[in-house]
Amino acid sequence: MEKEKAIQLLKKYNKEEFHIRHALTVEAVMRYFAKQYGYDEEFWGLVGLLHDVDFEKYPEEHCKKAPELLQEIDASEEMVHAICSHGYGICSDIKPEHEMEKILFAIDELTGLIWAAAKMRPSKSTKDMEVSSLKKKFKDKKFAAGCSRDTIKTGAEQLGWELDELFDKTIQAMRSCEDEIEKEM
Repeated sequence: MEKEKAIQLLKKYNKEEFHIRHALTVEAVMRYFAKQYGYDEEFWGLVGLLHDVDFEKYPEEHCKKAPELLQEIDASEEMVHAICSHGYGICSDIKPEHEMEKILFAIDELTGLIWAAAKMRPSKSTKDMEVSSLKKKFKDKKFAAGCSRDTIKTGAEQLGWELDELFDKTIQAMRSCEDEIEKEM
């Protein structure tokens, strides 16, 4: 599958800038992790790009409507499983099994929290963000209240990572793609 088809599908069902930015961010972060761990960057990136394909238009059917929408681009069974597994325990009963699925599960909510924290910084960037400042935002349940701290913690546990490690790696990943995402927006 090529990225252009994936972008077209994403934009067919997602119109809000926030959702497009989130999809591009998760795509880039997934590509970063794939490169770090020696996996297929293209596949991981496309999974990240399309992970919320059904969220904006079908929020009550999130991860349930996705398989149907992904048929439009002949997504593989592996891709559908990976995308649906990111909602495990919340809106899906498909458990993350592969390392890629576990990373997607862990970073989906976390990228949202990091982006919200970055927007509060004078620089409006992740480039000067430290783990310590993110930890403060993470502990403040009122800050970015829609980002599930429990999901982030569970994701770190599934990966066998400490929260600080997940925070640091995800901040690094977001730093690496921030300029590129701004250009795409």
